[in-house]
Amino acid sequence: MNIPENLKYTKDHEWIDEQGRVGITDYAQQSLGDVVFVELPQLGQEVKTGEAFGVVESVKSVSDLYSPVDGTIVEVNDALNGTPELINQDPYNAGWLIRVDIHGQSGDLLDAQTYQRQVEGV
Repeated sequence: MNIPENLKYTKDHEWIDEQGRVGITDYAQQSLGDVVFVELPQLGQEVKTGEAFGVVESVKSVSDLYSPVDGTIVEVNDALNGTPELINQDPYNAGWLIRVDIHGQSGDLLDAQTYQRQVEGV
């Protein structure tokens, strides 16, 4: 399982980088199985920490996507419209979901080691 050190993580398996890009973790995409559809927010939409901003649908289930921070959506990954499987193939690069102009950061974000302990059940 890939858990990059340079990212912050939520307990709900989203990640965020320093530029405000958000995606789901390698653990999450493996748990979901093959992603077949993604519903992302509109540009300019406000998001709040812990609130749903979109949906990811896989062959196994439909799951909400939760914002790790407060902010405004400034970019969405339009490549996912035609190729949602990018989330499975490359969740930390080509499979990113949105970019947020951050207004407030949650104190609940986890570093890589803490997130790894969570998913391993330690």
